[in-house]
Amino acid sequence: MKNKIIISTLLVGVLATSSCEKALDYTPAGVLSSSDLTSPTAIEGLVTAAYAAIGNGDMIGPIYSNWVYGSVRSDDTYKGGGGTGDVGEIDAMEHYNLVVPTMDAFVTRTWRNLFKSISRANVALRAVNTLDEASYPQKNIRIAELRFLRAHSYFTMKLLYKNVPIFDETLSDEEILKVSNDLPNDEQWNKIAADFEFAANNLPEVQPELARANKYAAQAYLAKLRLYQAYEQDASHKVTNINASRLQEVVSLTQSVINSGRYALNEDIAENFIPETENSAESVFAIQFTINDGTTAGRMNFEDGLNYPHGAPQYGCCGFHAGSQNLVNAHSTDENGWPKFETFNNGIVDLTKVTVDPRLDHTVGIDGHPYKYNNEMPFSNSWVRDPGVYGYFHTMRNQQLASSGSYFKLGPFMGVAKNYDIIRFDDVLLMQAEAYIQLGDAMKALPIINKIRERAANSTTRIKKADGTFAADYNVKPYSEAVWTKDFALKALQWERRLEFATEGSRFFDLVRWGIAEQVLNDYISKEKDRRTFLATAKFTAGRDEYLPIPQAEITFTNGLYKQNPGY
Repeated sequence: MKNKIIISTLLVGVLATSSCEKALDYTPAGVLSSSDLTSPTAIEGLVTAAYAAIGNGDMIGPIYSNWVYGSVRSDDTYKGGGGTGDVGEIDAMEHYNLVVPTMDAFVTRTWRNLFKSISRANVALRAVNTLDEASYPQKNIRIAELRFLRAHSYFTMKLLYKNVPIFDETLSDEEILKVSNDLPNDEQWNKIAADFEFAANNLPEVQPELARANKYAAQAYLAKLRLYQAYEQDASHKVTNINASRLQEVVSLTQSVINSGRYALNEDIAENFIPETENSAESVFAIQFTINDGTTAGRMNFEDGLNYPHGAPQYGCCGFHAGSQNLVNAHSTDENGWPKFETFNNGIVDLTKVTVDPRLDHTVGIDGHPYKYNNEMPFSNSWVRDPGVYGYFHTMRNQQLASSGSYFKLGPFMGVAKNYDIIRFDDVLLMQAEAYIQLGDAMKALPIINKIRERAANSTTRIKKADGTFAADYNVKPYSEAVWTKDFALKALQWERRLEFATEGSRFFDLVRWGIAEQVLNDYISKEKDRRTFLATAKFTAGRDEYLPIPQAEITFTNGLYKQNPGY
């Protein structure tokens, strides 16, 4: 959260993009063309516009907050809101089998918003390439930044849609119209990886402005891409092989980030979710947001704007993103302070009689527990909008208190200027741990995972009640070498990722990467539909539901050049 981001944002709202019509050609009315912006100063504005573009999603076309795509589609959360018909496209995604290619608000709008950000990067790259280094000394660094930003958006598209058209700034409008989305999966990954590799090789280790990507952000992102690429999928999305050479790249890249000495875990996980400690040593790359910057509403995150407690007087809307019973149960621990891997979901956990991982109270609003680190304002069941459908739990990691300097209410919706982390150091550590485990070197992963667990155990300062006591009995401990086989380690890693990033939108994509989405999600539905009857007809179908459909409007626009994903 800042009052200024990188450099003057004067040009951000008046910059054109180019390509083709629909998502490939986004040119707001009354703007300048890139040919009018060829001075170094103007090109700096184009680069800033490209940074701004990765934060230019909206509530029904999100591009950075994956609460719909990664949490509601997983076992972490329910849609919430005022019943199943309230923003019904999210309900369709929660059922999996109701998703269709003609869905406009999310499937199509997100596709187009992501291509707008890609187009911004390509426009800026074309402009940068018109200058030489003598007149524009920052040329190579800015190219690296823009390729990083473009790769970020393409990576997001790959997670969501898998088969996407990938083109760069060198193609004309006519040539772009000939680019299909049917490249082999590995080639798509490599095309995106080339941008991250260029960025890693050409960005400085330290940037003069916090918002800019640096060498280590590019290495961390490339490691994330290679980790996904390592789990090789066939045409029906089944994981058929785990590529050891890709995993070795993950180890090498993450080790470079670790060895830089620039990054570390915050002492308390809470520091990742409040504006006072943003841009900390744990933040590797974040989308920057602003407030009090001279504009009406600042430049704020509204993608999470539906997700505040509906009945709380300080908010009043809209009750979406409700924590699942399964997620709450997953935080319960045994006498060793370890997860109850096999039995966690046998019933409804009584939080007054079990021990739990402290991350529960950083993640889920629970009756009587402090809400968002304010022990004078415990969460109340009366705040829940539709408990008969979605139960009484609510999420809160990406929400802020109404008293926060980062908070702004625009009509019924909430925005915040808290920066949005894309990659944190905890993610870097767990990526490396996962690679070690899959490479058959599980013992190297043990201290990494235990480091994350030790931080979790110490993250209790901000979750005390007003009387100084805790609302739950916390018990999380490091794992022992005595049990640390490869199978146990993989299970522990998967559990750790779930709790460490719960409700942040990564869970669904993790399940797809590991090739276990069908098993986990249908097991989840089989239990959860008895607790939440709105899920009675939900079903995850392997070979289809791992990815969203290619928007039918885009297939129609390209006269069938784009190929539909399997099953749609």
